[in-house]
Amino acid sequence: MPIKKLKIHFIGIGGIGVSALARYYLAQGHKVSGSDLIASEITDALKKIGAKIYIGSHTSRTLLDVVDLVIYSQAVQKSNPELKRAYELRIKNNELRIMSYPHALGELTKKYFTIAVSGTHGKSTTTAMLGLLLAKAGLDPTVIVGTKLKEFGDSNYRVGKSSYLVIEADEHMASFLNYWPKIIVLTTVEADHLDYYKNLNNILKTFRKYIGHLPKDGVLVVNRDDRNIAKLLNGCTAKWFSLKQLEVGKLRKLMKVPGEHNVSNALAALAVARALKIPDKISFKALSEYRGSWRRFEEKECKIPNTKYKIQVINDYGHHPTEVRVTLKAVREKYPKKKIWCVFQPHQYQRTYYLFKDFVKVLRKAPVDKLIITDIYDVVGRETPEMKKKVSAEKLVKAVDKKSVFYLPENEILDYLRRNLRGGEAIVVMGAGNIYELAVRLTEESNRGKMR
Repeated sequence: MPIKKLKIHFIGIGGIGVSALARYYLAQGHKVSGSDLIASEITDALKKIGAKIYIGSHTSRTLLDVVDLVIYSQAVQKSNPELKRAYELRIKNNELRIMSYPHALGELTKKYFTIAVSGTHGKSTTTAMLGLLLAKAGLDPTVIVGTKLKEFGDSNYRVGKSSYLVIEADEHMASFLNYWPKIIVLTTVEADHLDYYKNLNNILKTFRKYIGHLPKDGVLVVNRDDRNIAKLLNGCTAKWFSLKQLEVGKLRKLMKVPGEHNVSNALAALAVARALKIPDKISFKALSEYRGSWRRFEEKECKIPNTKYKIQVINDYGHHPTEVRVTLKAVREKYPKKKIWCVFQPHQYQRTYYLFKDFVKVLRKAPVDKLIITDIYDVVGRETPEMKKKVSAEKLVKAVDKKSVFYLPENEILDYLRRNLRGGEAIVVMGAGNIYELAVRLTEESNRGKMR
């Protein structure tokens, strides 16, 4: 019996996770539409593969009259007119379903042999490595990941025909409690999203509940060197594999992406592969070929126009103190003799406020020659006026109190770089907001010869 083709509308379709789910439904032959406040490369790509995209404030409300399913990003507020309209219509039509993104993804995890990658850091990279590894092994997985991969056609989604589903399982707002995997990977557990969790103890309680979703024959892959994960293992009955294996040295030599954190990510993928009886020969070859993903130590060499000099531009998603620390450490290890500059955009006022002391400590010790801190990225609908008064980029710079660290408004950074780059520098553009556009501009201007 043929499966009914649905009309599905996504509110906040430009999000990295939501867009991957939209791709999944498009690949299944369903009709997909979606809205977002601003256009992006993600919405443009969805439009090219058949999604009907509406850009602007609530432009697709009338479309909701004819859809079967509405899926909304957790970033969407309850006051959103589209979402309110959807609930009004459901009163008249009980068959209209409304789901959050994690709820909808959770329904898929029940239908597949799901491998969920979780943790404060390393989720996207580990999910990407694992997806590529399983594909190399001929397991043909479906993959939903929070970054774009060239191997997936510059997409955050891979179409698979097998029963395997590999997902990035986010802990924000306890999203992963919607998921029912057969294998869980835990990379690291640290304090984050404190606007929701309030403290580390609540984070640990939620992760423990999540681990409880594993079936009796489930597999838990953990980083035993992480002290918070070690606390979670007490009383855990699932079969588990440690990330730390004798192959650390071998992986360190063959990995194309730098940093010890990526060795740990690769070890996690290797442990899952072994649980699935994939031969090590295939696993090591797949991991040796992994070359990184969008905004994860994404590196390009550019020539400064009208000179013989070149610069390295490194675009990175790091936005938690630990991610900033390990990424800059990896840059310094890769380029021990270069002058390293970093442009850092703090992500969200809440995170910057709750982790302020950790940011100060990390940025003060950052192994860079120059550090530019720009304005905090404001996530629409998540910040309060009171919180914005409590913290700012200028306050962060003042607290770091170091001559090589200074503040610049975002719109002045490119001109500053134009005037001050001398060639040979490695420039790290870091943050989870729109700061990546600076890396894109740097690369484009250098290639066009218009930087100076």
